[in-house]
Amino acid sequence: MVRVVTDDAARADMLADPARLQSLQRACLTAEPDEAFDRFAGLVKRLLGVPVALVSLVDDERQFFPGQAGLAEPWSGKRETPLSHSFCQHVVIEGRPKVYTDARRDAQVRDNLAIPDLGVVAYAGVPLTDADGRTLGSLCAIDTEPREWTATELAVLADLAAACSSELRLRIARELAEDARRRTETVHDQLAMLAELTESLAATLDVDESLRRLAEAVTPRLSDWCLVSLIDAAGRNRHVAAVHHDARRSAAARRFTELIADEMTANAILLDVRRSGQPVRNNRATVDDMRTRVSNPETVDLALELGYGAHLTAPISAPVSQRVLGTITFVNAPGRIFSDADVRTALDIGRRAGLAIDNSRLYNEQRHVAEVLQRSLLTDLPEIPGMELHARYLPAQDGAAVGGDWYDAFAQPDGSVMLAVGDVSGHDIEAAATMGQLRNLVRGDAYGRDDEPGPLLAQLDRAVRGLHIPAAATAVLAQATRRDGGYAVSFSNAGHPPPLLLRPDGEVDVWWTPTEPLLGLLPRTVRTTHRRTVPAGSTLLLYTDGLVEDPAHLIDEGIGRVAAVLRANAGAPGEDVCSRLIEAATRRADDIALLLIRMS
Repeated sequence: MVRVVTDDAARADMLADPARLQSLQRACLTAEPDEAFDRFAGLVKRLLGVPVALVSLVDDERQFFPGQAGLAEPWSGKRETPLSHSFCQHVVIEGRPKVYTDARRDAQVRDNLAIPDLGVVAYAGVPLTDADGRTLGSLCAIDTEPREWTATELAVLADLAAACSSELRLRIARELAEDARRRTETVHDQLAMLAELTESLAATLDVDESLRRLAEAVTPRLSDWCLVSLIDAAGRNRHVAAVHHDARRSAAARRFTELIADEMTANAILLDVRRSGQPVRNNRATVDDMRTRVSNPETVDLALELGYGAHLTAPISAPVSQRVLGTITFVNAPGRIFSDADVRTALDIGRRAGLAIDNSRLYNEQRHVAEVLQRSLLTDLPEIPGMELHARYLPAQDGAAVGGDWYDAFAQPDGSVMLAVGDVSGHDIEAAATMGQLRNLVRGDAYGRDDEPGPLLAQLDRAVRGLHIPAAATAVLAQATRRDGGYAVSFSNAGHPPPLLLRPDGEVDVWWTPTEPLLGLLPRTVRTTHRRTVPAGSTLLLYTDGLVEDPAHLIDEGIGRVAAVLRANAGAPGEDVCSRLIEAATRRADDIALLLIRMS
């Protein structure tokens, strides 16, 4: 939310907002180095090419930097400054990105002491927010010279700030979960159930599955039966789970919840809990009381069948905002009441369920940002006369949605086409950043030059070592040139799986070559260029090891499986061939990138 604040007192009040400071405190961050946030700062520094990048959090007296890259001493050691040296306070106060091309000429900050003391001239900062949208600080890029920030640079900064905000929210959520755990340590009679419940909710990021497990965990230990409902994006009631301690009555419990959803009235208990955020308990519930709330006789009959003597409804609330996301209702047959301790436990369960829902949302947001970042680092395939290019990238199923696998293709001025597939070790944002650097080095060094792939990879190896890029990577670099009705393909392989060629006659050639070391691993002044003649109508496949490797089998078996897929789908559209290759991968613990080239 953008705010216009002109009065100094109002600006101070904004920074001192108790809810914002409490959220900042819950992040449990200080002016000490934090590995995750140092990585974010380092990524901003590398991707935007700035001398300084900061993850800056702002309270009412200072700004401090759990993440920084490039700060000079003494600020690098202190990792904090007073607000007299803070540009990021304006991001917090206004709740929007702030961009200064030359701060010395901007009336808002030209007197800021960060200009003479820290050398800040150009600045771009994007808000870091908690789950409720409160601005806690800024992810910022700083230059010591005037700079016109490009739209692409600001978009990259915004994407990284979204990922950084997700990390902050996860820290806050963890702290809230820890508070909840500490508050319930003395409830010995419920400890086993809550521990099991926490483990069950943490075992999946699927919301419906989490709440089904919740209902099963609390029944029958807290109640004879229970139902869990959520509020969808349109504000409608959506029942997720209904469980009875007698499995033979579970179908009746589900039917009861369906009828209740259809008969929601203004005096419905679920609506009371949603409006107030407070639990509702009735230890003397009767069927006659239910008749005043519902009109369908089947609902009353089902209540009698299931047992209806006491009920307790607690809100499922978001951990930070306390927004009610849904409700959980516990019901007992006559003779079993709910105690004050049960009410406290029900509230705790609602908070844990809310945390599971929020974690699922944060995970999906963070994964989406990672996927957007990954795909922004990969190139669109060019349109090449006589060639049909297709590519796929899939992150590892048991890792982050971002990694170091990559592909590339571009046309040379002489009409030839450069093709590349590589794999930087790792499945995280650092691997993706390194991958982006290697891909750009390949493009920048190869474009417009007459060198063959071997010398080009050797130069890339020298650049990786000379520029101290922390990379251990495999790669295949190939050049395809139309010649004599077919193609001449030259390539060099740095520790990568061999290319495969599907010939027009249906045979598959595996381009095995003597092994050469990975990029960045050992000094290598010479790399070999291999040459092949490729007939028109062939299909060339470059890929990363995630497509063929399986710890239980030799890599030759994986290559044979891929070759079989190529043969079986020789006449299929290129996109279909890519899909079938991915489907044939037996293990998805590694990223997969592939580049399919059909040569007509």
